[in-house]
Amino acid sequence: MAARGLVAASLLLCCLIESCYGSVLFSSLKRALDVTASPKQGQVLRAGEDRITVTWAVNKSLSIGTDSAYKTIKVKLCYAPISQKDRAWRKTEDELSKDRTCQHKIVTGTYDASNTTVQSFEWLIERDLPRGTYFVRAYAYDSHDTEVAYGQSTDAHKTTNLFEILAISGRHTSLDICSICFSGFSILSLFVFFYVEKRKAKYSVQK
Repeated sequence: MAARGLVAASLLLCCLIESCYGSVLFSSLKRALDVTASPKQGQVLRAGEDRITVTWAVNKSLSIGTDSAYKTIKVKLCYAPISQKDRAWRKTEDELSKDRTCQHKIVTGTYDASNTTVQSFEWLIERDLPRGTYFVRAYAYDSHDTEVAYGQSTDAHKTTNLFEILAISGRHTSLDICSICFSGFSILSLFVFFYVEKRKAKYSVQK
């Protein structure tokens, strides 16, 4: 009974949180930001070596009366559809809390409503990024840290201005560690086997 009560209380709490804050749907956001990225279509970049130049600005023709709510801008690196194939951990969801497309944060900054110029910055690609095809997306957040608008460097179907990053993911690192450990164990086993056989041969000669 106690376990059932705990489960019921947890479900009630989740429902309260959902009703208070709600879920933000990507389809409900207005594309009010103009975002561009320096890599050309199909360009191949190397992690830890190459840089990406990202620019963003608020499209005033679409955001009149709404940019006053923008408090923070977060720019993220996102998987293109080609990098999501057969990879469930990179799946796209309309509900942003469940979306796994844009997991890699590039920069977070304060939105300055008085600044009408284009914002631009360079970002050195991190070494531990998974290899894949990417584009850049920026989200505008309000004072409650909730997404209210977005912009991206590709079209709505995510087919243009895509670029590839050659990098080593954490999964590769784990495999490298396992291979090193296995190699060390194999070498140690050979030495132990050689030592045991040598002792057997010595005892055989003594007899």
